[in-house]
Order: sequence, then structure tokens, then C-alpha cells
Amino acid sequence: MPERGPATAPSHEPSPETPSAPQTASTPKITSARRTGLLVTFILGGLSALPPLSMDMYLPALPEVTSALDSPAATIQITLTACLAGMALGQVVIGPMSDKWGRRRPLLFGMVVYVLATAICALAPTAELLIGFRLLQGLAGSAAVVIARAVVRDLYDGVEMARFFSTLMLISGAAPIIAPLIGGQILRFADWRGVFVVLTGVGAVLTLVVWRSLGETLPPERRQTGGVGTALRTMRGLLADRVFAGYTLAGGFAFAVLFSYISASPFVVQEIYGASPQAFSLLFGLNSVGLIAAGQVNGKLLVGRVRLDKVLAGGLAVITTASVSLLLMSSGVFGEVGLVPVAAALFVLMSAMGVVLPNTNALALMRTPHAAGSASALLGTSSFLVGAVASPLVGIAGEGTAVPMAVVQLVCSLLAVGCFTAMCRPWQNRESAV
Repeated sequence: MPERGPATAPSHEPSPETPSAPQTASTPKITSARRTGLLVTFILGGLSALPPLSMDMYLPALPEVTSALDSPAATIQITLTACLAGMALGQVVIGPMSDKWGRRRPLLFGMVVYVLATAICALAPTAELLIGFRLLQGLAGSAAVVIARAVVRDLYDGVEMARFFSTLMLISGAAPIIAPLIGGQILRFADWRGVFVVLTGVGAVLTLVVWRSLGETLPPERRQTGGVGTALRTMRGLLADRVFAGYTLAGGFAFAVLFSYISASPFVVQEIYGASPQAFSLLFGLNSVGLIAAGQVNGKLLVGRVRLDKVLAGGLAVITTASVSLLLMSSGVFGEVGLVPVAAALFVLMSAMGVVLPNTNALALMRTPHAAGSASALLGTSSFLVGAVASPLVGIAGEGTAVPMAVVQLVCSLLAVGCFTAMCRPWQNRESAV
């Protein structure tokens, strides 16, 4: 496929007073540059939103898939696990590929395979075939999220990178809100296969837009050389960087807090506290809005005025405090509490994620300009794997208590704080003073 010119980012625009070619007027050039930067933002946001769309849009169709394919519910649940595992493991392969061959070709290859795998999912006659192609869908779709983060690292640095990650959260954070709603509406007019038809269309549109409008952001002189051995040595070197590993683990454990909320909240809110499905949908949406709003406060007000390490420390403190509150309430220390205090604690916890997640990504990637693809892969894989391990633990004590959710959230919060404090040692790390 042909290489295109470098993507335009607002922080890297040339001055209108020194154009590379004669211009009759500077205004059209400025407008074009801003439009290009906005388009790149939406493309990267769309790529980052692809994993939650692939997972959450499918959720309302699970009972129908179970019936249509005449399979046990446990077997159909594996279709979710397969996609999640593919998303986690695929990043380990595609991230180093993008460091060697550039961002554009691995991304386009992954997107084309994603579209084909999703289309086959729509035609799958058996649960086993659906599981297999959901795994392939996850493996290929991982290219979207891992390369999107690497492209951000190519285009931005320091404060601007942290701000851009917060901007991406405005787009990608909306995906978990709208995906189940879209899936439910699709089921009003089509069967479960229609969900995969729509996902196929979304993937095809993203692939076309990437091919036409997202240029190569990693020039040849900055690419890695060597084969698999070199890639593995690069990853080993990244993990040997104590500070990078600290931010990666802190972000992974924070992501596990988020995963435990997503896994347990439908049961906790509806079965234990008696909320209706409509009330749960409203609370879920409000929490997601809180996450997005906090991300914007982080990007617009905090970044550039407060050290990123201090902002991250504050976010981790809020998550830990909210987790302690949830554990105390769910274990009966305050007696019987209603839905309102629990919902308030969940809102605070989720909102703090809008500060923690973009800043752990930014702080980790600041240390890896030489291997952004591999670093992005480690960030994504650790988050998905830790989240996948934590999620089943929230129901370990059955359906009558919210204590397991609160315990998992508190333990993961404390582990995130421990990794940040012991490994990153922010009081010594002056690079994050931006």
C-alpha cells in the first residue's frame, strides 16, 4: 500500500510566517492545518473506541446468541473472553511491528483482518466458529488501540501528550455508554448477526478513513531494526526500566478497578440495591460522563499547571478513598445503606479514572520515544490481562453481597499506589515536572 505523508498535529504545525511553499494567503493554510489536526484526533479517538465497541455492543445479544446457536451460556461467554484475550495478546505482536515497519502498514493490515473476521462472525453457524473468529477479531482489532497510542507518542511530547490523551478520552470514553444502547436498538430490527454487520461497517469506514487521511507518523530513521529477537530485547529493556514498569503496573491495576466495576455493577446496582434496568443505565451513563468530564478537567486545567506525578497521585488517592468507602458500606459498618451513597462512591471512583488513566499512559510513554509501539503494547496488554484476571473475582462470594467488588477494587487501588510510590518514586523523577 502506498505511503502517505506525515499526519498533521496541532503542536507540530509550522508557523504561517514561514511556509514551505509560496502562499497567496496564510488564513486558508491555518484553517486547513486545524482541520487536519481535528481529523487526526477523531481518527485516533475512533481507533481507541473500537475495543469497547467490539465488546459492549455485543452484550445485549448474548441471550439470543445462546438460543440461536443452541449452546450453553458458559460457552457463549467464551466469545467475550476470546475477544478480550485477542485484544490483549495481539498488542504484544503488533506494537513491535509498528516500531519496525511504521504505524500505517500494520494498522491497515490489522483493520482489514478485523473487518473480515467480524464479517465471518456475522455468518458463523456454530459457537465454536464464533469463538475462533472472535479471537481473530480481537487479535486484529488490537492494532487500532496499540497503534493509536503509539501515534500520539509520535506526534506529541510532555504536556501536549497528556492533554491529547485526555482529549481522546472524550471520544473513547463515550463508547462504553453508547455501545450497549446501539446493540439494543439493532436487536429491535435484526437478530444478533446484525450487531456484527454493523461492527463490520464501522471497521470498514475506519479502515477507509485511515487509508485516506492518516499518514505515516514514524519516519524511517526512527524505526527499529532486527527481527523477533530484537523486539523481545526491546520489551525486556522497557520492563527493566523501573519507572516505566511502575507506571505500566499502576495503570494496569487502575484499569482492573475499572474492569471490576464494569463486571459487577449491573448485579450490585440491580440485584442488591434493587434498581431497575433503566435506573442502572442512567447511573452507568452518569459515571461514564463523570470519567469523561474529569478527563477534560485534567487536560484543560491541570496538565501544564500541576506536575503530572502530583495529578496522578491525587487521582490514585481518590480511587483508594472511594474503594475504602465502598468496602465499609458494603460490609455493613454503617448499617444498611441505600443506593444513593453507593452510587455516589462509584461516581467518584469512576470520575477519578479520567485523571489516572491518561496520565499513566502519558508518563510511561514519555520515557520511550525510541520504542513507542512496544511501550504501547506493554501498556495495553498489562491493562487487559490484569483486568481480565480481576473481573471474575468480583462474584466469588455469590450474588448476595457487594463485598468482593469492593475488596477487589481496594486491593487493586493499593497495588497501583504501591507500584507508583515504590517504583516511580515521583519525588526523585524530575522528568515528570512538565
